[in-house]
Amino acid sequence: MSGPAEPGTAPRISDATGDRFPGFNVLDQVSHWDPVTAGLVLSRVGRPPDIRFFSPAEEAAATALCDRLLGQGGEPKVAVVPHIDARLTEQETDGWRYADMPEDRQAWRESLRFLDEDSRAACSREFARASAEDQRAVIQAVQDLGAKDWHGLCAAHVWSLWTRYACTAFYAHPSAWNEIGFPGPAYPRGYKNPGVDAREPYEVADARPSADPLDGKGR
Repeated sequence: MSGPAEPGTAPRISDATGDRFPGFNVLDQVSHWDPVTAGLVLSRVGRPPDIRFFSPAEEAAATALCDRLLGQGGEPKVAVVPHIDARLTEQETDGWRYADMPEDRQAWRESLRFLDEDSRAACSREFARASAEDQRAVIQAVQDLGAKDWHGLCAAHVWSLWTRYACTAFYAHPSAWNEIGFPGPAYPRGYKNPGVDAREPYEVADARPSADPLDGKGR
């Protein structure tokens, strides 16, 4: 790679709560990152990778699940499932798993199938075709089980699997960085103003510091 690509704009995903960091666009900082990092970050803004691991039914269920977990009720939103799919295809796991859980690829397939089973029992349709309200009820029932059994799996460990993968994919995306005012990698420039409420010249103050982060997000 000869150098970082020209900066662009990551789609805003904070419209539901207003612009918390007015005028902030993390991709304005791309020229300050090393070329490899810049190329990697910019690749996340383009076309998502093709689905290779999930079946169409699994992709639909996973998309609905991640939308509910991340409060993504409408467009624009971060397409997290293609990145989860890519990790599972390449077997890029967290490097560990609970002893009572199958390996991550199998755990994802089984848990999505169980979501469909629970949804059909609760509202007579597959999870992806259920209303957002019914979807929330189905996954809330899983979380409420805690360490109890859910279709032969520990519900808390299934919940951990879902949230780890969903949050990793979401917060790796520049749009999520814009939502939280994160200016991106510190290397090689670094930070010179550490401390509570201290900002670098290129950072933007939160316009709504007292706002409820869940307000209007559909979580």
